[in-house]
Amino acid sequence: MTNFQLIWFILIGVLFSGFFFLEGFDFGVGMLIKSFARNDAEEDVVIRTIGPHWDGNEVWLITAGGAMFASFPMWYATLFSGYYLVLFLILASLIFRGVSFEFRANMETAKWRNFWGWAGTIGSLCAAFLFGMLFTSMIAGMPIDKNGDMTAHFLDYVNLFSVVGGVAVTVLCLVHGLNFMRLKTSGELRERALSWNKILYPVLFAGEVVFAILLFFSTDFFDKKPLSTTAIVVALVIFTVLAYWGVLGNHEWLSFIGSGLSLISVVVLIFNGLFPRVMIANNSAYSLLIKNSSSSPYTLKLMTILAFSILPIVLVYFIWSYWVFYKRLASPKQNA
Repeated sequence: MTNFQLIWFILIGVLFSGFFFLEGFDFGVGMLIKSFARNDAEEDVVIRTIGPHWDGNEVWLITAGGAMFASFPMWYATLFSGYYLVLFLILASLIFRGVSFEFRANMETAKWRNFWGWAGTIGSLCAAFLFGMLFTSMIAGMPIDKNGDMTAHFLDYVNLFSVVGGVAVTVLCLVHGLNFMRLKTSGELRERALSWNKILYPVLFAGEVVFAILLFFSTDFFDKKPLSTTAIVVALVIFTVLAYWGVLGNHEWLSFIGSGLSLISVVVLIFNGLFPRVMIANNSAYSLLIKNSSSSPYTLKLMTILAFSILPIVLVYFIWSYWVFYKRLASPKQNA
């Protein structure tokens, strides 16, 4: 394994970490459109909290997919062909979710505004759940042959471990979205978000315990990397506890950073367990490895130069965009 191969494996992990930290609260807020808001005016405020950011946050996913295609074409080919239907459903969820914001804003009848509000809610819920299910089933091992072709069946994708993983990621995104709502709103919506998280965090703790137990029995993470896997799982729990403490103590930034780091911990757990593999096969002899799934050394070198030249500009833009729209939005009652 070369340094460039290792760098790009880590970079893809960083890109997915950024995606789940940023798009995680987008998904969470999207789930709240119809479940949390009590009237049309509150739905408007909920959507406006992520209005300037949601499409930019999705760029992290596109970049991660593009980086995977360019740096690890074998990984990309196996993952995207083997999970074709799951990824199609994710794409459909993201499309419905994205267009719902624009269509709802331009609909004059209550019937269609309600329809597109539900489209945003269900699209956000499905996308978060399917992402969690995809990555959870992937680390459990899939039927991959010696040519890197994946021929999975329904129960390879949908089983107890993958469903628990999907639910866990969904709840993580939901509490992360509620923490973001507390940062971006004032008045009734902010207080309601606080009360919701006081209920949801105990549910999340239970989900993390079940996930950790299934991780032990369903993957080889604890066998191959017992210390690092245990440390990351403990870190995940600690970040969740800090976020819950922030909720109970009304420390908004602590709870938001804690929930974001919890999502990042899940990504770190996955990539730590994968290393030095990129896809885990049921037959370990057919697992795809970093060292034999990457592009040529020249391609990786050129990509590294370009990435580290452009990345600072992108980060400055993201920080600036959030700074411009940092102000809180008032609850509708305060506007009256």
